[in-house]
Amino acid sequence: MKFWKIDRVIGIATLLASVLALFLVLKRPHPVAPPAQAPAALAANAQSFQNKIEQLEESSTQGQGGEVRLNAQEVTAAIAQASGAISEGGPSSEQPAASPPSGGDSLAGDLGPGQPNIRDYQVNFDGDQVVGQFLTQVAGKDVWVTVKGHLGSKDGYATFDPTEFKVGDLNVPVSLVNDQLQKKLMEQRDRLKLPNSVGGIKVENGEVVLSNK
Repeated sequence: MKFWKIDRVIGIATLLASVLALFLVLKRPHPVAPPAQAPAALAANAQSFQNKIEQLEESSTQGQGGEVRLNAQEVTAAIAQASGAISEGGPSSEQPAASPPSGGDSLAGDLGPGQPNIRDYQVNFDGDQVVGQFLTQVAGKDVWVTVKGHLGSKDGYATFDPTEFKVGDLNVPVSLVNDQLQKKLMEQRDRLKLPNSVGGIKVENGEVVLSNK
């Protein structure tokens, strides 16, 4: 009878733990980035990003060493521009530039068939690490995934070493997901190739630092 009671308690505890884990997975975590930029600010930051990249290319062409620093607002704006949320002439008329792309059409299409349907995203930098947060679907449910880690470069390609991984508000050991994550990165390796003018990339003091060759 005593053992039956112990088994019963363990069963109830397991059930409660499962319910709690499900709640944490479906719960939206605290945003990793400030509120969305206004359309004018988004367009200005996208242009600032482009200007800095051109500056780096010019110094590389002239054989001069140099680096540029990009903040989270500039990087977010560049991603929005690349995914079609804004055009080079300003915010897209098809989608408001004040918020990241939603619906997943442009991002999912860029990633290719069989890739996660990313419906929303945020990017920020914390100290020497990059933090990304995106909304996708798991088993038909909207789930927020947050990943944090170190950005670097090797043999002309960007690298990413995760230090934190969360599904919803539930922490997942990095050791459980790193192999699969690195496999996915290798499948998208062409997208990780750095421009010829870029010799290195890292995150430092909350900014992305690009150095030329």
